[in-house]
Amino acid sequence: MKNSCDIENNEYFAKNFKKELKLENSPVAIKFVLKKEDMPENIKKIDNKLRHCEMVKKASEGEIFHATSSEQLCKGGSAALGLEKLPEKIKSGVFYYELGRFKSIGSAKRTLDKIPKIDLNSYGIIYSPLELADLEPDIVVIIANPIQAMKLSQAIVYTLGGRVEASFSGIQSVCADAVAGPFINQRPNISLGCTGSRKFAKISDEELIIGLNGENVGCTINALNNI
Repeated sequence: MKNSCDIENNEYFAKNFKKELKLENSPVAIKFVLKKEDMPENIKKIDNKLRHCEMVKKASEGEIFHATSSEQLCKGGSAALGLEKLPEKIKSGVFYYELGRFKSIGSAKRTLDKIPKIDLNSYGIIYSPLELADLEPDIVVIIANPIQAMKLSQAIVYTLGGRVEASFSGIQSVCADAVAGPFINQRPNISLGCTGSRKFAKISDEELIIGLNGENVGCTINALNNI
């Protein structure tokens, strides 16, 4: 059964995000489900294996589904999202070092150690366009261009002031930067993307990724409407 309060709120939020930011695609609602029995029956499992960034892009284009660790093709991303343990080759830095992304295993390991990782061991994740989500999202991911990100940053600081502090390293952007980081730190984050998300999820050269905490979406919308 749909939660009418959630769906109405999410429709309103999505409509305003699209209007105020002039977004082409939908903001994406991300919801962690800890136990299999808690997964809504009406949200079907994705029927193929994809990377988390590809799933976010798919949801931004209108699809609703859920995925477990078995459907997550990128294991680094899956581990950052709390669906499984990080494979040792990635955790040690060897994987990214062998890709030529770092000068040494040490620099790779130091970077991997600082990448946000959710310690939840969830059963799965629900992905949905925000306007169709009949749930309260844990995180809302927005694929945006720089001026849209600027306006969103202005909205984030509108009420309480301060600064938007972006944290990224050019790897695991849509998973760790835009979802795990905001979930753990309880504050929004902006990421410039990564090679994987641009190659596989087709994040364009002109786009970046923003992760918002679900509980702060309403305040952000109010600020956008008032600026």
